[in-house]
Amino acid sequence: QVQFVESGGGLVQPGGSLRLSCTASSSIFSLYVMGWYRQSPGKQRDVVARISRDGSTDYADSVKGRFTISRDNVKKTVSLQMNSLKPEDTAVYYCNKVVSPSTWGQGTQVTVSS
Repeated sequence: QVQFVESGGGLVQPGGSLRLSCTASSSIFSLYVMGWYRQSPGKQRDVVARISRDGSTDYADSVKGRFTISRDNVKKTVSLQMNSLKPEDTAVYYCNKVVSPSTWGQGTQVTVSS
């Protein structure tokens, strides 16, 4: 299957920012609708942002106005700029294609705490 590798997580204070990156192994990456997902302990994995092949975006209500998803089809990467972070944003963040998702990778931990 296609592989996705996430990076960029870390510890940040409330109100701070982080930028996550996802690198894909697929030669047809540009055809995928891509998404960022997150999962916190004891909860379901939820989509937080999606981006289509032409760059159209969609966001979960909980992150609208704070997060921005983008993609680079040459580098085969997807990024998630996270601003005004809140403690409830704490989770492991994953990227994957939205249609027929591949095997989930390791994800990257984001911790928002004082």
